[in-house]
Amino acid sequence: MEARLNFYGNAVAGKFARYINSAGKVVSDSTLPASTQELVKIRASQINGCGFCLDMHTKDAAHAGETALRLNLVAAWREAKVFTDAERAALELTEQGTRIADAAGGVTDEAWAEAAKHFDEDQLAALVGLIALINAYNRMNVIVQQPAGDYQPGQFA
Repeated sequence: MEARLNFYGNAVAGKFARYINSAGKVVSDSTLPASTQELVKIRASQINGCGFCLDMHTKDAAHAGETALRLNLVAAWREAKVFTDAERAALELTEQGTRIADAAGGVTDEAWAEAAKHFDEDQLAALVGLIALINAYNRMNVIVQQPAGDYQPGQFA
């Protein structure tokens, strides 16, 4: 299986990818916990059906020490006891932020208030940016049918 478009082999796509990757560095350099960042990326990628991003972020999370139990339960986080209240708040915000078109009012005040209980303003800014960013990556990869399975942890570092 080949991707429909090589993001690094096309000048326009490559330039776009470099800019969007720069936005990602702002988030990864923030004080939003790295484990929370990976959980957010995984959950949005599950919702959006992005195999490439799931491959990448589950492997990166495992490489960073995330347990198989937690990785396997991200899709069922509401029923799982293995996530902190802060992680649950981030996952709820991720789901609502990813499913904006499915919800008449977008992100609820309750979801925002719960996230604001656990994250300071800079972390909330990083969380919002991350949710937007992973959704953009998911859409890029799904549109071009980027194949999954070959990613190696740290490959794009």
